[in-house]
Amino acid sequence: MAKAIHSMIRVLDGERSVDFYRSAFGFEIADRLDFDSFTLIYLKNDESGFELELTVNKGRSEPYALGDGYGHFAVSVGDLDAEHNRLETLGLAPNRIVEFKRDEVMIARFFFITDPDGYKIEVLERSGRFQSI
Repeated sequence: MAKAIHSMIRVLDGERSVDFYRSAFGFEIADRLDFDSFTLIYLKNDESGFELELTVNKGRSEPYALGDGYGHFAVSVGDLDAEHNRLETLGLAPNRIVEFKRDEVMIARFFFITDPDGYKIEVLERSGRFQSI
């Protein structure tokens, strides 16, 4: 079976992005591969082996167009309210908490936060379907 190991996003300023993901999710640099025209920065934390690969194309000064195909990646946390408050205190402007229900049954509690390049990250509470993720 296939195992998900990383997801890649292109970022304009590698250090700014590393600072954001470190502050927001405790991601640290697992590896950095520097090439002539680009740098790959792999981030992870102790919660899982999954990595976020940041690709920094050298010499680029314009932000990336993210397009109109909405996408995001997600992380899970034990205490959604505390995490939301922590991110607000850091000035990272998380969106409001949403309670997603079907027939009055809670499916998920979550909020979104946006990184410095405009990518959306969903922060889910570990419960229900997302209990063990």
